[in-house]
Amino acid sequence: MYLPFTILLPFVFTILSPYFVSLTHSKVARLGISTTTRPTETVFASADNSDLNFFYYHQNLDHFTFTPKSYQTFQQRYVINAKHWAGSKANAPILAFLGEEASIESDLYVGFFQDNGPRLKALLVYVEHRYYGKSVPFGSAEEALKNASTLGYLNAAQALADYAAILMHVKEKYSAKHSPIIVVGGSYGGMLAAWFRLKYPHIALGALASSAPLLYFEDTRPKFGYYHIITKVFKETSKRCYKTIRKSWKEIDRVAAKSNGLLILSKKFKTCAPLSRSFDIKDFLDSIYAESVQFNGNPGDWVATLCNAIDNPPNRKNYVLDRIFAGVVAYFGNQSCYDTDLVIQPSNNAIAWSWQGCSEIVIPIGHDKHDTMFQTAPFNMTSFIDDCKSKYGVSPRPHWITTYFGIQDIKLILRRFGSNIIFSNGLADPYSVGG
Repeated sequence: MYLPFTILLPFVFTILSPYFVSLTHSKVARLGISTTTRPTETVFASADNSDLNFFYYHQNLDHFTFTPKSYQTFQQRYVINAKHWAGSKANAPILAFLGEEASIESDLYVGFFQDNGPRLKALLVYVEHRYYGKSVPFGSAEEALKNASTLGYLNAAQALADYAAILMHVKEKYSAKHSPIIVVGGSYGGMLAAWFRLKYPHIALGALASSAPLLYFEDTRPKFGYYHIITKVFKETSKRCYKTIRKSWKEIDRVAAKSNGLLILSKKFKTCAPLSRSFDIKDFLDSIYAESVQFNGNPGDWVATLCNAIDNPPNRKNYVLDRIFAGVVAYFGNQSCYDTDLVIQPSNNAIAWSWQGCSEIVIPIGHDKHDTMFQTAPFNMTSFIDDCKSKYGVSPRPHWITTYFGIQDIKLILRRFGSNIIFSNGLADPYSVGG
């Protein structure tokens, strides 16, 4: 799916979702390279923290205006591993990981860097994205994330300019004027890597953009989308599992329509709080299925685990919802109850990403008629814009990414002025449809 990351888990947000706004399924696994729903141990087999040096750079708040406020600075975090670097005299390369919508700690054990850093005798640089982790302007996350007036400085163009400033600083710091820089990123970070190569070719000699859904904007996205791949993976894993999940939505609606239906569903799925609407349990299940495919295979095959439980529930129960609940237990482990509202208090990273999804990273993901494992619920741009405007007081700019970065007819664009960009993804990655 991505570069061989050995990391874990983010989640996505019902209220804060950057993708949905109506009462359709709203939790789509975010663009990031990890997830937070499924409890699993993280193992950093080859990691050695002693090789990592953390630094802070005095970064400009605004790179594109010359007003007094734009000269404010904040501390932006970056990390350097020079253990295997051959040095500036050898013109040894610099591999730069461009942070995505997460703290930099999530990026420090990227398999590509672990494998190729020593082989290339490269200087490894990891830069944290503004507004994430500890790279927060305005003195505190509370102040930086409070409204559109402070969040307005959080966008891809500013982030790319941050990376440019820090990488030039690193080259000067290490007297590495002639060392070529290759930028690397996964998912949203993969898009940033590709865009950085296009916008700053004098700094980056090349880019590796892993699982970067550049085509998933506006009308450039393919006919089939994110959930079509999820349906395909489940169907290929087990047709019986696929059919059970497909039947379950109507069964949930049927039970919910009873006078005590929501109570029955709450008991059936052992929810930590009584369900107030059937949407909540469907949204919860939708999130599990999406995440199990997007982050499948490390550690273990999550889709196979889910489907094996659904196909072979304990006590051989054949009722559809018993089978579905068996999948929940297999995914999360046996718990006293299951919280369907996993983001009642979203993290700072989640809030920042919600703003990006409501401003410029507008990716139209919904349940189309081709996504046969799910109930049809297409993305509604009108309601999406209305919701974001209600929340932030500003409207999204769904056309800005394609205008600024030139996504339309991208093959022609890349042929004319782009080069040395590798776009990679696995075909089981739901975002591969936009890759």
